[in-house]
Amino acid sequence: MPITSFISSSLGKSCFRRMYSITALILDEDNVFDYMPSRASESNLAKEIVVVPREIESNLAKRVVVVPREIERNLGKEFVVVPREMSFTRERVKLLKLVVTVFKTLNWDVARKITLSSAAKDYGLKFSSNAYRVILHIFAFAGMHMEVHCLLRDMVRYCKVANMDLFELFPDLLDSSNNWSRPVVVFDVLTKVFAENKMLENAVDVFIQAHNVGLKLSIFSCNFLLKCLAEANREDGLLLLFEKMKNFGPEPNVYSFTIMMDFYCMQDEVDIDKAIKILAEMENSGERPTAVTYSTFIRGLCKVGCIEYALDELRRLRSESQPVNSYCYNVVIHAFCRKGELDEALSVLEEMKSCGVTPDLYSYSILIEGFCIRGDLVKGLSLIEEMESNNIKPSIVSYSSLLKGFCSRGLMDFSMDIFRNIISGYEYDQHAYEIVINGYCTQGDLDSAGKLFEEMINNNLTPSASNYNSLIRGCCKAGSLDKALEYFDNMLEGGVFPDIFTCNSIVTEYCSKGCVKEALQLINEMTNKGIPPNAFTYGAVIKKLCKDQESEIALELIPLMLKRNVFPSVVIYSILIDGFAKQWDPEKALMLYARMLKVGVTPDTVTYTILINIYSTRSRMSKAYKLFEEMVGKGLNPDTISYTSIIAILCKIGDVKAAWGVFYEMLQRGHLPSVVTYTCLIDGYCNKGRMDEANIVLNEMRRNNISPDVVTYNVLIAGYRRHGYFDRAYDVFDEMTREGISPDKITFQTFGVHADAVKMRRKWLRDGT
Repeated sequence: MPITSFISSSLGKSCFRRMYSITALILDEDNVFDYMPSRASESNLAKEIVVVPREIESNLAKRVVVVPREIERNLGKEFVVVPREMSFTRERVKLLKLVVTVFKTLNWDVARKITLSSAAKDYGLKFSSNAYRVILHIFAFAGMHMEVHCLLRDMVRYCKVANMDLFELFPDLLDSSNNWSRPVVVFDVLTKVFAENKMLENAVDVFIQAHNVGLKLSIFSCNFLLKCLAEANREDGLLLLFEKMKNFGPEPNVYSFTIMMDFYCMQDEVDIDKAIKILAEMENSGERPTAVTYSTFIRGLCKVGCIEYALDELRRLRSESQPVNSYCYNVVIHAFCRKGELDEALSVLEEMKSCGVTPDLYSYSILIEGFCIRGDLVKGLSLIEEMESNNIKPSIVSYSSLLKGFCSRGLMDFSMDIFRNIISGYEYDQHAYEIVINGYCTQGDLDSAGKLFEEMINNNLTPSASNYNSLIRGCCKAGSLDKALEYFDNMLEGGVFPDIFTCNSIVTEYCSKGCVKEALQLINEMTNKGIPPNAFTYGAVIKKLCKDQESEIALELIPLMLKRNVFPSVVIYSILIDGFAKQWDPEKALMLYARMLKVGVTPDTVTYTILINIYSTRSRMSKAYKLFEEMVGKGLNPDTISYTSIIAILCKIGDVKAAWGVFYEMLQRGHLPSVVTYTCLIDGYCNKGRMDEANIVLNEMRRNNISPDVVTYNVLIAGYRRHGYFDRAYDVFDEMTREGISPDKITFQTFGVHADAVKMRRKWLRDGT
């Protein structure tokens, strides 16, 4: 804004009148500042008076300004006499000259030469802040909002660095003495500065102070603050500001309502009732919702599972000629795809086209991803072709969905065709490389994965932790621990920080190789590097120790976990309980179970199944069955192992009828019986001497395509021998060998003779001797 135009304006005239004395004083070369008169000249000075504007007097910290008496006569009542003994220091005059230069030129380059922190250091905070205040109001009256923003931002930063209470400085800044008008732009800009610096309470306080002095902030500042409060999830401040805007102004506009709609619909827990209320308030206020407002509301409906209702709402809006766009439809298409209802999603696309709304890149990309996840790669390819026919160029994301679909099904040749012939037309994409590398690793083709990894590096793409994770996980899965460690070392040397998934892969492979010591050493190194291990990390080590009959050592890891704020999960407790049970230490297992309950860890189906087996092996059948009923009563769904354990218990106590009842319940719940389940029922009939019914169970077992194992045959052999059917026992032995099942030590112990004797006996029977 030219200085002549500014001075001729009403604001300029007001500002000029108020700043005139400073201009006259400082730029008059005849005036002497910091002048200390002698006694001899004091009488001469009596003819002079000391004046400054009333409004400026407080800002200049009551320093003296000596002016000729004739100037005083022209100043009128707007000036006040200041004690003569107070004077400007020579240094402070420099700052005042800068203030006057800014006033005369409105030159930001002059104003930016000094910051509040440097001015406070050289001239004192009080004097400097007052000078800043004058400059701030000069720019504010001139409508130079960017300059006001920079000055206020500098003041906020100074207060934060100096650890100073902001409102020790800003009340004077916002207030104006005597007749000075308060430019609302200062309040407006300060609100924005506080908001963008995450100082939301201060921003809200500025809004309240503006209201208290009768100023109304601009709707732009209020909307900016609303948005910042919403993004920070500060619901209390958000509602306070929104209500005050409705009651005292500025009245909320379409953007204000959309921000509120977004807040209620985009949270993890959507409050759809409040979203509906906001929509109603908006319509009642006369503000017309935009396509963004409606799409946000529709998305909220979809997030709470009301997809059909969202589609109906979309159709209603369309019929009423309300503003809807492709994004509104895309939200519904995405919701159907996430639910797995791809046919419905596709029909929405067709409806969208029939209504004259052109599908965009995202419409197709959402569907392509959905069909590729389902495995319908042909449909995914056809959608790509449809996009191209509609002059919509597929993005790298669209092709990546196809790439991932082919890789997940092991079709690496097709994947590489897409990667080389199609994606090569785009700028090298790290995510595409990651998909193909992971595909090769999943298939166990580590050589191809490694070559592609090297190619990616040669194309100036820096490997990420995710890239290394795919290779390390693939090597561990293939049992190539040395290669995995090589990639791990390269990762560290390349400055790529590993994550917990990287380390867990290596820890798990160490344990599978029996290298528990090395696994624990890696855990310690992880912790020292700032990668805290989680329950899965320790679980892998504990599982290996328990498998190696080292449950006591495994138990010693629990205090270490707690020390590192890793709380043992129900999985870890179950592993330890099972480990002690298999080491024939049921007392220790039950003690761990009691501790688990005491610390608030809820047992799951696996835990109950382990406990049921512990009690059954100790012949405490009633306690075992009581635990089963407790598990069902808590809403846990027993699995095949749980049902089999109860069936075994009932058969052991001779209640085969009850065992069959549990067996049918298992079938009704959708659990398929295993060979162990059938063997338990066969053993129950054999113990009661009901061999015909045992054979009926054996035949049903075969009809269900479950082959008997050596344990099943051993149970039958033992049953026949126990009840004196020795020849039938040998027949079962022959049948077992014909089925290709090798007898074990238990088989021959059941016959009570050496293996050679059994074989010789069968030869004699076949020869008739």
